[in-house]
Amino acid sequence: MRKYSTSLFIACLISIASLQVKAQDSVTRPDKLYTMSGIGFSFPVGETGDYLTPKFSTSLGLNLGLGNGGLFLYPKVSLHAYGFQELTPDAGYTHTLQKGRATTYLLNVALGYRKISGKFAFYGFAGGGGGIILTPRITINQAALAAELDNKSNSMGIVEGGLGTEYNIGGAALFVEASYMHGFSEIQNRSFNVAPITLGIKPNLSKLLNKKRK
Repeated sequence: MRKYSTSLFIACLISIASLQVKAQDSVTRPDKLYTMSGIGFSFPVGETGDYLTPKFSTSLGLNLGLGNGGLFLYPKVSLHAYGFQELTPDAGYTHTLQKGRATTYLLNVALGYRKISGKFAFYGFAGGGGGIILTPRITINQAALAAELDNKSNSMGIVEGGLGTEYNIGGAALFVEASYMHGFSEIQNRSFNVAPITLGIKPNLSKLLNKKRK
């Protein structure tokens, strides 16, 4: 289900981006459209580290050039994973869960600016969005000597800003990106602040779209 949802999301964004590009004037730019696929770790900051630890994470998104300068639109889905330690049980639960797993499904839509210098490019971005963070809980049935896990959906609004660098390898760019994400809701009565570090690849679809227009 997770792979289907993220694939559908990327397909929809590519379709929207294609329509936007066709609506532009005849002047093109070499970074009109990238898809983005990244891996890395999202590190808890401050008191967020009381209940989360970093695990291998992924992210998916697009870079859609705006106009003929360096501005671009940057929608991104953060599928970050964390080790989870429950500090206090929720109402109706009697036990805390240790060594669980939390997962984020957060969409951020940012505005960025890219500066290209030879094969290298440098960019920054800032934006906001939201989604859900799934955290596990446990119910113990002492009589049956059984335990049952379920997930709590924590709604979360976010803001995120970051910096990145890219290296052009022809039809794609390798990138490294670091950002800071702040959540407007609490989990386990503590704030949600994390610093994702991501590396990956951005296939450049700009030439393909330009050929279609011709």
